[in-house]
Amino acid sequence: MENNSDRVVSYGNLRNREVFAPRNFWSGLLFGIGMMSFFIGTVFNQLLQWNHFYDLADEKTGVFSDGLVNLFAWIATVTGLFLLSSLRRRNAVWPKRWVGSALMGSGLYLLFDGFVIHKVFGFHQVRYGMDVLPYDIAWNASGGLFLLTGLFLVLQTKKENQRKKKSAN
Repeated sequence: MENNSDRVVSYGNLRNREVFAPRNFWSGLLFGIGMMSFFIGTVFNQLLQWNHFYDLADEKTGVFSDGLVNLFAWIATVTGLFLLSSLRRRNAVWPKRWVGSALMGSGLYLLFDGFVIHKVFGFHQVRYGMDVLPYDIAWNASGGLFLLTGLFLVLQTKKENQRKKKSAN
């Protein structure tokens, strides 16, 4: 078997951080969107049965819409994992940037679901038969917290790279 050690790139140098930063970001973002979508669909739609993704029709359509969302979730998750695998082969995983973008993806999914799906399109609510305001606040606040935490981490990686560039010159 051929040794691929000549293809392994040290991730410690600044040039490699610049080259692989976008792939780390997109891998984490897609993974975060997919995993949060899958988690929400599994917990709220299937286990708790509070709603379906699309509640404006009959039960059969609602269950079908849940399946489509789960399909989207797995496509996003697997795509993020394929990108992560590519980064690992290149010894180019930047954990802090990846985790930050995964948190951003999770927050973006929650905020998109909370504002666009729940309020703009009205496909479903978090829960029915009671005052939805506390649920909406918790949902959107969670999304904002995930997004801001992830953004903080991603911005830290940019600053770290800039500091290292200055000290290298």
